This record gives sequence, structure tokens and C-alpha cells, in this order.
Amino acid sequence: MEEDTKPILVPVGGDESNYGIMNIQFNPEDYKCKRPFHVEPTNIVSVNDDMQRVTDEASAMNKRIHYYSRLTSPADRALIAPDHVLPAPDEIYVYSPLGTAFKVDSCTDGYGKNSSLVTIFMIWNTMMGTSILSIPWGIKQAGFTSGIILILLMGILTLYCCYRVVKSRQMISLTDTSNWEFPDVCKYYFGSFGQWSSLLFSMVSLVGAMVVYWVLMSNFLFNTGKFIYNFVHDINVTDIVPGTNGSNKVICPSAASDHPPQNRTVMFSSGNRTGFELFEEWWDKSKTVPFYLIAVLLPLLNLKSPSFFAKFNVLGTVSVVYLVFLVTVKAAHLGMHLEFNWFTENEFFVPEFRILFPQLTGVLTLAFFIHNCVITLLQNNRNQENNVRDLSIAYFLVGLTYLYVGVIIFASFPSPPLSKECIEQNFLDNFPSDDIMSFVARIFLLFQMMTVYPLLGYLARVQLLRQFFGSAYPSLFHVLILNLAIVGAGVAMARFYPNIGGIIRYSGATCGLAFVFVYPSLIYMISLHRAGQLTWPARIIHISIILLGLANLIAQFLL
Repeated sequence: MEEDTKPILVPVGGDESNYGIMNIQFNPEDYKCKRPFHVEPTNIVSVNDDMQRVTDEASAMNKRIHYYSRLTSPADRALIAPDHVLPAPDEIYVYSPLGTAFKVDSCTDGYGKNSSLVTIFMIWNTMMGTSILSIPWGIKQAGFTSGIILILLMGILTLYCCYRVVKSRQMISLTDTSNWEFPDVCKYYFGSFGQWSSLLFSMVSLVGAMVVYWVLMSNFLFNTGKFIYNFVHDINVTDIVPGTNGSNKVICPSAASDHPPQNRTVMFSSGNRTGFELFEEWWDKSKTVPFYLIAVLLPLLNLKSPSFFAKFNVLGTVSVVYLVFLVTVKAAHLGMHLEFNWFTENEFFVPEFRILFPQLTGVLTLAFFIHNCVITLLQNNRNQENNVRDLSIAYFLVGLTYLYVGVIIFASFPSPPLSKECIEQNFLDNFPSDDIMSFVARIFLLFQMMTVYPLLGYLARVQLLRQFFGSAYPSLFHVLILNLAIVGAGVAMARFYPNIGGIIRYSGATCGLAFVFVYPSLIYMISLHRAGQLTWPARIIHISIILLGLANLIAQFLL
């Protein structure tokens, strides 16, 4: 009977500013964590079996508590949720398009476990993706000097827009936004249009990432298989493409044909010529290898839970570190090859400024894209007051990594005898398939992508099928149809348009228009207008950001 006399509202105490955001995992002994919870299935992704997060009774109790909580002041966080209402700790994964799916260990009622150093590394690791392979090509398209300037400016601009995303929930008053993600903020300001448009652009980034993965996996699998076959059969092969001589050979595939290089090779030494030609016929980078991947990856996409593959996320970090090492070693052997011409182009060098620079801005929009999951990544920071500082440091390190790889590859590319125009959209294509260091890099990246690809497919399934059918796995038929469509898009691109730079810049400019440029700026202006604090300078600056994002998208289709 004593329990019946206890008030429903019990003061919790503590400084309001100390409360975290999105408190899923909790310490049962800490009474402060027993708060009303609300988990939108479209925003929080569980990689466990597709089952109810809580029982029907607990769900009903949760709704009842939310009703009671609205009877109190929004600033009053005194309501304690019963233990049986709270869900068990879930594994939460956020993804960076063209990057990795990253596991986030939730915090205990706002007091995160991670130091600033760990938080910075998490953001760096999540943001670093396969777009790093296209940065040297983007610098070549923009020009060396203008490419460096654009990387710096795009890093600053996307950082500011990301800052606006982090602060967007704090601009909403009289509503508890502690469990909200950025799509919830969009829905608050723009209604169902904000909800569905955020879903659309999120799917563009996801599917775009999966298409790029398929193209790259086909590339890496082709070169890996070619290296192994030649090694096992003691075949020495020379590509019929221009290249340098010596042990650190660099090739120019685009000079041999307007299309990506295929199996155009000549055998010079021992081996069965008939068997070699048969291998060339059945092991083709665009005609056969993309289809071979279907047998491996399509069954993995249909699994209910891809949690096993998340254990290999560390391979993403290993791959990036190894790429930096590879670039450093290659540059040390090749030396620097630069010549500065501001607007004139010659046989071996490109001008410092080129009209094709929007192609680099499109790639960079996706390279610096983390806006859809930054709130989740920062929620586990031990010191929430350092979020902006840690985010800024992480962006600085990401930009530094892109600058290092892009500048070193561009500067060390041997010109002459090769032209800078030979730099490929995937700079690993400038090294022959029998290059040992490039072979190791392709192995790392291939295995990493094959483990991340099912995670991205699961996220796409959750976001789309739960919106339309209320379940991430309504039936094997529904899941199979969705996966066939996604895989079909990847195979078609690998077959007819295997240009990762083009795919990255198109998808980056499209999803970046919404999540990077338009929504953060619009939400900030609307919130200032409602508070009566919108000034003309703020209006001009943020409208300019929106116009830049729109121009960035339009330019991708004009150049």
C-alpha cells in the first residue's frame, strides 16, 4: 500500500544542462536514468532480430507516461519510468555514406563513457570512406591550387552546417527533444514533407553508397583474381596502356581507350595461352565479375540480422591507415612532379584553375557528409559541452587526411612521361594489378566493403520497409524484391557506368542539398524568425548557403 501513496512525479534533481541526448542504455541502479523513453523505429536501428523492442504492456505504459509527462513543464524531468517499461540495451549503428557502419555504445542518462579523444576518432572513422579514392581525381578536375582551396572551403562550410544540425534541437522550446534525431527536427518544422523528403534523401545516400561499393568491389575482385591467376600460373603480363618503367610502375588506363580498361593484356612468357585467353573471357571487370558478386552478397542482404558483419568495422580504419602508408611510400619513390600554370594547359600538366571544379565540390559534399548521424555520434561524449570543439577537430583531421592523400598523389604522379589527366577516378587504378602494395590495399578494401555492404542494405531496408509496412522484415518476398532492385542498380552501374567519381558527386550533391545545405539553414532561419531574432545578415548568409547547394547540384549535370 505504501507504493500506492508514492507520487507519480518524483524530483530527480541535477543540472538540466548535464542531461544527454538519446539515452537508450542505462544503469538500473541509477534512479536518474528511469525516465520516459521514446524510440522511433525509423530513426534507431537495431541489428538484432526483428522483434518488438518492448512488450505490448510496456509499450502501453510508455505511452501513458508520455501522456502524464505532458501535464508537467517541459523542463521538468522528474518523471520516473518503471523498470519494466524500459527496453533492454540495444546495439545501435550509424552509417556514413561511402564510409562505415559504426557501433555506438549508448551512455547512461547523459553521462557518456567516451572521452573527447575517442569521440573525435569515432567521427573521423565514420566520415572517412571510399570517397578518399576519388580526391586526387577531383583535384585534377579542379586544378591543383583551386583544389586545395576548395577542400578547405568545403570543409569549413560543411562543418558549419553540421554545427547547425547539432544545435537544431536546442532551438525548439516547449518540447522534449532529448530523443530526437535530425529527421525528427525536419518533421517538426516541415511536417510530413520533412519526414518523407528526409527519407528520400537518406535513401539516395544509402543506395548511392551501395552502388559505389558494388563498382569498387567489382574492380577490386577483378584485379585480385587477375593477380592470383597470373601468380599461380607463372604468367608475366603487361597491360597495353601507357606507363612508366621500373619497379614502381604507374599506368594511364584512360589513354588506351575512352572506356575503363578491360582485360587488354599481352602474355610474354610461360603459360598456356588458350587457358589464359579463356580466363580473360570469363574474368572481365565489367561483363562478368559484377555478376559473380551476386552469388555472395544477395544471400547476405536477405539475412534478418547483419550484426555479425559489424564486428569487422575496424577494417575501415585499417584500410584508411594503409592507404595513407601506400601513398607515402609511392611518393617517396616517385618524387614530386609539379608545374604551375594558372589558366593554360600543356601536354603533361593541368592549369591551377579549371571550369570543372564543381566535380570536386560534388565529391567533397559526400566526403564531408555526416550530418544525418552526427547527433547519434556525439550523444556518447562524456563532456557534452565539448561537442562543438570535438566536432571541429574531427573535421580538421578528416580534411587533413583528404588533403594529404589528394595532394601527394597528384604531386607525385609522374608527369612527364604521363599527363596529370591520367589520374583515375579510383587512384588505385593507376597502379597495375601486379603491384604488391596495391594488391594488399585492394584485398583490405574488398573484404571491408563486403562486410559493410550488408549493414548498409539492412539500414536501407529498415528505413524504407518500416515506413511502408511497419516492419523491417514483412516477408522474404518484400525483402528480396528490395534487395534485387538495389543489387540490380549496382550491377548496372558496374556494367555500363563504372565511374565512382561520377556516382559519388551525383549522389553527394543530391543528398547534400537537403541534409547539408537546405534543411540546416532553413531550420535555423525559421527558429530565429519565430523568436523575432532573424537579422538581414543571417538571412543573406543562410540563403546564400542554400543557393550554393542548389548550384552545386545543378553543376553536376552541366559539367
